[in-house]
Formats: sequence, structure tokens, C-alpha cells
Amino acid sequence: MEYAIRAEGLVRRFGATTALAGVDLAVPTGTVFGLLGPNGAGKTTAVRVLATLIGADEGHATVGGYDVRRDAHRVRQLIGLTGQYASVDETLTGTENLLLIGRLLGMRRADARVRARQLLADFQLTDAADRAAKTYSGGMRRRLDLAASLVGRPQVLFLDEPTTGLDPRSRNELWDMVRGLVADGVTVLLTTQYLEEADQLAGEIAVVDHGRVIAQGTPEELKAKTGGQILAVRPADASDLPTVVSIAAEVAGATPEVAQTTVTVPVNDPGVLPAMVRRLDQAEITIAELALRGSSLDEVFLSLTGHRAEQDARTDAGTFEGSLA
Repeated sequence: MEYAIRAEGLVRRFGATTALAGVDLAVPTGTVFGLLGPNGAGKTTAVRVLATLIGADEGHATVGGYDVRRDAHRVRQLIGLTGQYASVDETLTGTENLLLIGRLLGMRRADARVRARQLLADFQLTDAADRAAKTYSGGMRRRLDLAASLVGRPQVLFLDEPTTGLDPRSRNELWDMVRGLVADGVTVLLTTQYLEEADQLAGEIAVVDHGRVIAQGTPEELKAKTGGQILAVRPADASDLPTVVSIAAEVAGATPEVAQTTVTVPVNDPGVLPAMVRRLDQAEITIAELALRGSSLDEVFLSLTGHRAEQDARTDAGTFEGSLA
């Protein structure tokens, strides 16, 4: 198998903080590879090392076959990078932002203009091409930022939490664009703390926590690590939640989790479902939802780390803003 990105034993420290504690990665060419983890897990630091923005204290990595330390200039010619926040110049129009990137990359003005026009059309920004970026919605700015990272036609694209702050519609639109890029042969390394995003886009996922890769595999392989299935129960009356939790714990023989008004508990025996129905009926509890399903990535993360992905509010050491094309 051909790999667009390889990393072995990456270590990066910021003073007394170890952001990366020996990260190994192998990203197949022409795929979306997800780095999944909470804020502070080391995802952004890994991207910065691979994008040649900072050096690793230990270990080595290659992108497109080039060493990120010895051949940094060649690596930069192959990659595009979109950070966590849109970095376009708000005073320039959409066209001017892309022209600026093209000229900085050494393109002739005419070629840069053609490329800008093409990207604006691809990202459904043609109607806003001559408007200042400060008038764009959040979703439009993210699309323009992604377009800027593609001016140089990168072979490898780093997307560091690209949908942060986007509404569901804008997020879905961006997902479709990423799928289109991969269909054209681009390799995408995606960092995210949104479990649904990793599940939707990534063919393979590395779960990162406290600077280490603690699990890796396809979404289906990771879900299988939790074993069994998940019983989900939502009472029609929220005041019945404590009783439902008690019944679920007794029937399933495991500790339930409560998210808003839904109780979930891992089960290994499908017979738990009819037993749960009987107990709820005896307790005269009306149920709005009752389901037995496979594990989600959220439950995988909880099983692996002991906490949910969104619960860790620490900031990744060296978080950056900006876009490199």
C-alpha cells in the first residue's frame, strides 16, 4: 500500500507540557484519515509538525515521500492547510483573496485569475466573488478558506477541525466538498473532535488522547472494540429518568449513562430488550424511544478514555490560526 503520510515516534514538548508522546501514523494515499480526540489531545500539534510549521523533538515523518525536516520546502509544495479558524483577509473580496494566494505561490496573474474563478465556482461562491470577505457568512468564509488552501492543487490536504462553529447545513456542505476532493485523488488528514464527522468522512481513524494514539482502525473496527450493543431508552416523562436508570442497571448488569433525557447502557445479550420492556411496563413508565443498536464512536471514545470527546476543555499546546497553501 502507498502512504502519503508516515510518522514514527513523534514527540513534541512545549516547556513542561508534552503535546506529542510518541505518535505513529500511516495515511494511505487518496483517503481521508481522521485524527479524533478532545481539545488538548495533540491533534493540532501533529498537524503542525507534518506541515513543517514546527519541528518534532524526537521521531521523524514524511509527506509525499519527503522528510518534513530535511525536505521541508518540497513538502510545502505538496500540501494545503486549513486551520481551525478562517484566515482569509476580510477586507479583500473572495476573488482578491484567491488571487493573492496564487501570486504568492508564483503563479502568473492570468493563471491565478483562472484558478480563482474555477475555485469560486467549485465552492459555490461565484455570486459573492466581488464582495468583501467580511460580508460572508461563517460557512462561506470556511469555504473560501478551504478554496485558498487548494489554489496550488495540493496532493495532501490538512484540515484542522474545519467545521468548528459551522451550522449543520454548512457542515454537510463542507463534508461533500471533502468527499469530492478525495474522489479527485487528494489525501486528507482531518482532525476533529466531532465523532459524527469522523464517522462520516474517515476511512480510518486514529484516536488520540494526551499526546498518544490509543486506538486505530476503521470506524467499524473501533466500534467493535466496545463489544456487544447499546440499549437506549428515553422516557416520555423526564421525571421517570431515575427509575429508568435503576431498571436499566439491574436488567443489563452495567452502569448506564444519561445524556439529556436518554439512558444508554451496554448489553451483551439481546434478551435484555424484552426484559427491559417488561420491567418498564410493570413500572407503568411510558417510553418515547427504546432501541437496541451498535456502539457509536462516542461510546468507543468513552470506553477507551473514560471520558467523552467533548468533555476535555484543555487547549492543544501550540494551537494556531492560519492557512498554508
